[in-house]
Amino acid sequence: MPTSAARAALAPTIAYRDVLSDDGTMLRAWTNDPEGRHDGPTVLLCNGLGTNPLHWPALLRPDCGVRVVSWNHRGVSGSDRPRDPRAVRIENFVEDALSVMDHFDLERPVVMGWSMGVNTAFELAVRHPERVAGIFAVAGVPGDTFATMLGALHLPHPVARAVTVTLARGLRLGGWSLSPVTTRFPFGARSLEALTRVGFIGRVPDPELAAMAMAEMLSTPVEWYMHLALTTSRHPRVPLSRVQVPATFVAGTHDILAGSRDMGTAARRIPGARYVRLRASHFVQMEHPDRVHQLLRELIDRVDRA
Repeated sequence: MPTSAARAALAPTIAYRDVLSDDGTMLRAWTNDPEGRHDGPTVLLCNGLGTNPLHWPALLRPDCGVRVVSWNHRGVSGSDRPRDPRAVRIENFVEDALSVMDHFDLERPVVMGWSMGVNTAFELAVRHPERVAGIFAVAGVPGDTFATMLGALHLPHPVARAVTVTLARGLRLGGWSLSPVTTRFPFGARSLEALTRVGFIGRVPDPELAAMAMAEMLSTPVEWYMHLALTTSRHPRVPLSRVQVPATFVAGTHDILAGSRDMGTAARRIPGARYVRLRASHFVQMEHPDRVHQLLRELIDRVDRA
């Protein structure tokens, strides 16, 4: 379950549902339409690994004009861990996405992805093209994500992958000693300011909401989060020649977790795809919520016209 602060922040705008995935894993799904009355366009959000609704401030506004359906990853914020701990691959997340779509009666929505969720969105589009009307990719690449990290250092992809995978393995092995601290860490304004100073996240319009988002993310034990990361790091590049729907890529110029240049390369391989770079970190939708939301609405309009 979300932390008490997160529950209080989300209470007016988010409703949760328990959804059973195909392999029997119970997922905590959510929507920004608590009353079930929204008559605007609906999008499916494949969120960043281990993240939560608080990372999308524009979608929490009652007048955002977009109904969002999403879910928390396996073993994160109320979703169960699978019986088989290996069942946390991108392919499993695609099955989770389909289960959530079926639960909410979504036939063919626009699919949003952020960070590792971009992998899920594109894999869903390739495996089940009849269920995806468009793709909105934020700060993520369609596969082989770890090879594009540390883009600002201009490392060759094999080197970047080796460095980031090794770091994740070390954190997974030592996570048991870190989790008692991180899961209880009182993340607040000072902690957010420290991350801003080192460039991990840029300035955000709503620091209080951002601090709650990060605190909720830290509630996941380090060893489980790194297990998710390492398993999904094996996801290869998606064959983009098979993506035939409108797409928009939104990249952060200072993103160290998803290479903006690689996002641009991916966009050029999809006919008609739009590529937008914003002066931001990996948390681009938190730093520029209005601009990112505008780009989402523009993609939805493109899909409607198509």
